[in-house]
Amino acid sequence: MCGIAGMVGAPDPRLLRAMARVMAHRGPDDEGVWRDDQAGLAARRLRIIDLVGGHQPMANEDESCWLVFNGEIYNYRQLRARLEAKGHRFRSRSDGETILHLYEEEGDGCLEHLEGMFGFALWDRARRRLLLARDPLGIKPLYYREQNGRLAFASEAKALLLDPACPRDPDLPALAAYLAFLYVPSPATAFAGVRKLAPGQGLVFEEGRARLWEYWRPEPAARLVSTTAEAEHRVLAALADSVDRHLVSDVPLGVFLSGGLDSSSIVTLMRRVAPSTPIRTFTLDFEEASFGEAASARAVAQAVGSDHRELVVRPQVAEVLPTLAWHLDEPLADSSLVITHLIARLAREDVTVALSGIGGDELFLGYPRYLGLRLAGHYTRLVPAPLRRGLARAAGWLPDSARSTDPTGRLRRFLEAGPLDTAARYLTWISFWSEPALRELLPALPGEDDPFADHRERLLRALADGTTGAHPAGAAAALDLSTYLPDDLLMLGDKMTMAASLEVRVPFCDRRLVEVVGSIDPKLRSGPGLKPLLRRVMGPLLPPAILRQPKRGFMVPLSRWLRGPLAEMAGDLLSEPVLRRRGLLAVPTVRRLIADHNAGRRNHADRLFALMMLELWQRAFWDEWPERRRAVFAEVDRAPGGSG
Repeated sequence: MCGIAGMVGAPDPRLLRAMARVMAHRGPDDEGVWRDDQAGLAARRLRIIDLVGGHQPMANEDESCWLVFNGEIYNYRQLRARLEAKGHRFRSRSDGETILHLYEEEGDGCLEHLEGMFGFALWDRARRRLLLARDPLGIKPLYYREQNGRLAFASEAKALLLDPACPRDPDLPALAAYLAFLYVPSPATAFAGVRKLAPGQGLVFEEGRARLWEYWRPEPAARLVSTTAEAEHRVLAALADSVDRHLVSDVPLGVFLSGGLDSSSIVTLMRRVAPSTPIRTFTLDFEEASFGEAASARAVAQAVGSDHRELVVRPQVAEVLPTLAWHLDEPLADSSLVITHLIARLAREDVTVALSGIGGDELFLGYPRYLGLRLAGHYTRLVPAPLRRGLARAAGWLPDSARSTDPTGRLRRFLEAGPLDTAARYLTWISFWSEPALRELLPALPGEDDPFADHRERLLRALADGTTGAHPAGAAAALDLSTYLPDDLLMLGDKMTMAASLEVRVPFCDRRLVEVVGSIDPKLRSGPGLKPLLRRVMGPLLPPAILRQPKRGFMVPLSRWLRGPLAEMAGDLLSEPVLRRRGLLAVPTVRRLIADHNAGRRNHADRLFALMMLELWQRAFWDEWPERRRAVFAEVDRAPGGSG
């Protein structure tokens, strides 16, 4: 695992070193910089595979190609054997070097053979050509900036901002999308001059121009699996194979164990495919009973015989939020980012790599809103439109619940969306402001900008697809797989674990597994309850209590904390003087949200947290940035080798 950076066009050695140094948390074990007259590459390394070799940037045999690489290639041993048989000579045992030799054989087609998570840059000196790529599911981030015939890239946006020529102007449409969905959708970023590669996307930069293309996306299967027995057999084999490949490591690894179905499946299959491997599991618990799953996690840990550790999360998380906003690069308001970082810090005391259950909900229909779509179909057929409109108006009287499952709040949102069509209904459920409310909050947003447009287009396309269109839950999951998963869950998973210098691996986000699940008839993926297919597959292998328990999200009791221990912080970040000084948000709207939440009239926890993270982002990258930048360059100048 690494942080990578570089540039094509008049490479600046001091800037390259600074770009690497600002990402030292991503790779505390090693730093490397290489350049020629046209390009420069830099890397920070966290040693996972080939602890002695694997220094980056790395080159092929004749040094005609140079690589910096962030991630893991799980099939590198098979690829290496094939390449050695063709005469390629390797200098190390690292997985990254495989990319260099594969590029020599396949060119840009090398991307089709890589199984794993990655963001990498390969400079072809002979052709004066840079290849950038991000893995198919978007597990690892990769930012870039193109201007005046030059291109710069990095694992984190802050590395690009070190260049004084890179503007830090906010991208207002991207911030509107952030407020709508609590994350900034790819390929936009919060900075107007910076972009990020989308999942499964490659970029070639040559002759001063960039060309983007999509090298992978989930495609309809040629033949749908239509029998239950074959579906369950194929899913179990693919999931077990994915877990097995994710265990490739030369350092200790563990598992984030929530006690839910996804992480319990991973640790159970880990014991099955590697029976003699020591397993370390890590769990967070809460004082609020409805948010904790520690008892379930203990039962699974006992069943697999893992070395198990727990940490009770208390509301003193305000102390870490400014640091986390810095590590995120962009505003991101999924409150699970806090506990992801806390569990990463806990795990890092014992291991360097941890497996996580991220992606299981999107792949196996695990969100309650997917059940809501099925129920909405019956509701629309059975309840006349005038009555649905009346119930939508009356639903506003239903209160929110402080419980993690929020049953009354979900019922209200279901009824309010009752008169809408399927696409509009689902967009309403996954967004946090309606378009009119968003424009009231963000009055400077140009009228022609529609923050919901890309999500709406993707969802309509999925609904029209022959394999998912007859099953709205499948279409919604396809949307989430391409948006919410990479730009929220995987982005925060990468940034929050890398902030603790820990590598997170996600077996559910495996290209082969995604293709296998996509080849199964949607009728077999859906059914009573959540994740029916995964439950049938894993049922014989898991403790029965895991299958019986209700789903709980990986979240904090944010609503209560904002009325108590976090109230002072929220009041400071969203005070009227601060809001007026920024000039971005409508002050009366924000004050009304705070008043309604504090009075208990409505649960605005997610919205308020989004506004808090927006302000913390502005402080980190507007107010504090000049001093932070000076400190990075001062550290570079003091280091051996200095600025040369």
